[in-house]
Amino acid sequence: MKLHPANYAHQFFFTGYDERFVLVNQIRYEKSLIVLPNQLIENWPVFSIAELEFHHFDALITAAPEIILLGTGPKHIFPNHSLLAQIAKTGIGMEIMDTRAACRTFNILAEEGRHIAAALLV
Repeated sequence: MKLHPANYAHQFFFTGYDERFVLVNQIRYEKSLIVLPNQLIENWPVFSIAELEFHHFDALITAAPEIILLGTGPKHIFPNHSLLAQIAKTGIGMEIMDTRAACRTFNILAEEGRHIAAALLV
């Protein structure tokens, strides 16, 4: 699906997505990544929900977003309950959804000026 282009100066937004990639500001990414409105971290070293550990979120914990949108790929899959408990202890909210939904939700919340992050499995 292609999203309509927008003019968001100095911010990252999702401009398209598919089951095999996401477009951020019209640039194609085929590997897992982390996106904040003002920062993009390429090649997030996570390939499946099963391997997710707390340390994979270190950069996000440091950035202290209001909420982390975890995009789990083409299917909505919940990570390990202990991981969710560890994230909750930081005071940062987490929403789990498929990657397409995470892209759409990120754009809406970023446009509202919210300090959010998307951690996406692609």
